[in-house]
Amino acid sequence: MNESKTDLYARDLTAVTWRKSSASAGEHECVEIADLPGGAVAVRDSKNPDREPLRFTATEWAAFRSGVLAGEL
Repeated sequence: MNESKTDLYARDLTAVTWRKSSASAGEHECVEIADLPGGAVAVRDSKNPDREPLRFTATEWAAFRSGVLAGEL
């Protein structure tokens, strides 16, 4: 079940594990993602990790990934 956007933004992210694409080749100009409960995802800018991350429900993240994989984005 998807958490509401309010619930996602209320979630404390201090203990999450951030990761970036293996294609980043150690560069520091990438986005990083963290998995959240229920399939939700948080996304942040690796150049500015102190900035508030964006948070996506499982449904939103699935739609985004589907669009990327289909070449729509």
